Amino acid sequence: MSSPEQPVSVPERSTRSAQDEPARPAPESVVTGEPLTAKVAGALRKGAAFLVVGAIGFLVDAGTYNALVFWGGEGVLYHSPLPAKIIAIAVATVVTYFGNKWWTFGHQQTDNPAREYLLYAVFNVLAIGLQLGCLGFSRYVLDLSSPLSDNISGTLVGQIVAVVFRYWAYDKFVFTGEPANKQQQ
Repeated sequence: MSSPEQPVSVPERSTRSAQDEPARPAPESVVTGEPLTAKVAGALRKGAAFLVVGAIGFLVDAGTYNALVFWGGEGVLYHSPLPAKIIAIAVATVVTYFGNKWWTFGHQQTDNPAREYLLYAVFNVLAIGLQLGCLGFSRYVLDLSSPLSDNISGTLVGQIVAVVFRYWAYDKFVFTGEPANKQQQ
C-alpha cells in the first residue's frame, strides 16, 4: 500500500555555471588522443632501444678500455687509467649517439641539430665525469687497481650511473623535437 502523499525531496540545482568553476587540466592521454596502452608501449619500446644501444656502448667502452689498459698484461695506458677511460668513453659515445639519434629517439625531428649536438656533448661530458668519479674513487680512495676492480667501478657501476643520467638528460633536454608524425600533419 502506498502511504499518504509525502513531500518528495528534490535536490536543488546549483546556480553556479561551468564558467564559475576552475578549469581542470585534461589528462595528457586525452589531450594527445593517445590511449594509455599506446603510451606505455611507446615508452617500453624507447626504453628497450636505449638499453640495446647502451649495451652496445658498454661493450665498446669495456673493450676499448681493456685493450688500452690490460692488452698483453700491461697495455699502453696501464699507468694512465683515467685517460684510457676518457678515450673508451669517447669512442662509445660516438657509437651511442648515432644509435640513439637514429633509433631510440629517431621519431623526434629537430629543427636545430647544432643545439642537439652541443647538448649531447655537454651531457656526455657530465656523464664521463660520473664514470671517472666511480673509477677514481676505486683507484685512488679504495686503492684498488686490479682488472676486476677497474671493470666493476669504472665500467659497471660508472656505466650504470651514466646511463641513467644520459637517458634522463637526452629525453628531457637533447632529443626534444616534435614527433615526426605530428610535423607531417
